[in-house]
Amino acid sequence: MTTYILRRLLSSIPVLLGILFVTFALGRWIPGDPCRAILGEKATDAVCDEFIHRHGLDRPVHVQFGYYIREVAQGDFGRSFRFSKSVNELLVERLPITIELSFAALFVSIIVGIPLGVISAVRHNSWVDVLTMLWANIGVSMPVFWLGLMLAYIFALALKDTPFQLPPSGRLSPGIITVPFYEVWNLPLQRGTFFYGILDFVARMNILNSLLSLNFEVLRDAIRHLILPALALGTIPMALIARMTRSSMLEVLGQDYIRTARAKGLRQRVVVMKHAFRNALLPLVTVIGLSLGGLLGGAVLTETVFNLSGVGRILYDAITARDYGIVQAFTVVIAIFFVVLNLLVDISYAYLDPRIRLD
Repeated sequence: MTTYILRRLLSSIPVLLGILFVTFALGRWIPGDPCRAILGEKATDAVCDEFIHRHGLDRPVHVQFGYYIREVAQGDFGRSFRFSKSVNELLVERLPITIELSFAALFVSIIVGIPLGVISAVRHNSWVDVLTMLWANIGVSMPVFWLGLMLAYIFALALKDTPFQLPPSGRLSPGIITVPFYEVWNLPLQRGTFFYGILDFVARMNILNSLLSLNFEVLRDAIRHLILPALALGTIPMALIARMTRSSMLEVLGQDYIRTARAKGLRQRVVVMKHAFRNALLPLVTVIGLSLGGLLGGAVLTETVFNLSGVGRILYDAITARDYGIVQAFTVVIAIFFVVLNLLVDISYAYLDPRIRLD
């Protein structure tokens, strides 16, 4: 197993380098002037020439790429043209929000999609099956931005002053103050160190930080603010997981060992959950892993609708402003997440299917 993991990690290095090069090259080759995109159309040629020279954009593309690879190898993603600050700082500020939203959306899609898929497979061709698949088709077809606006209208306006009212935007209510957990527990940390950066990254996830600091007021408020964006973002993977669960369960329920288990007199719940569902997990794990990667990279509309300052919004603004450093850094980070998720999915196969371990 260790050899397999090392081999997969080594094989992912060329993939990451290829993604980095394609992103780097496309950013330089697509039409558009980063100087005028950031400083405005009234920027003079002299100002733009100085801007381009200061940021090294007048060098050949392969030379720029070489310098960039050297900086990335040292853990430095460069500086943002637009914000005039380190891209590493922007990663620490924005990425935790997107990660928190993506995992919340995935959690919602799993706890709803899997039970619906199982029930639909067990009640095959019944009215429950028809309604579930109808809902799944509608869920896949609904645009995220439209669903987000509808959810905000229903739960923030139509249900106003009721127990079901939910915040339509933001991460916390006005007046709610969150304190990093390492300050609550008076951990001896020095700013600027790698360990401090890791803890600060974790502390920017409000739900996880409130749990670690035992601040349940912030926890309740953070969860309430995250419900609507998680529902909007998780609807499509929820429908996909429900359909994949149904399809995989139907295939397994038709196997001979399932008929044998029923012939032994085992209860329906034991047959479905212990024998059928466990063997139907392999394709489902793949869908869940790919869904999480897609959520990390596709949260731009959800973050815009619900006013969340995560990766999606800053990445969109960086593309329009030709802010190469931000585009490259966030693309590479999302690609790394995809590689890690694929590795975890492959490792989980070995634990779910003994035949793969023997191979």
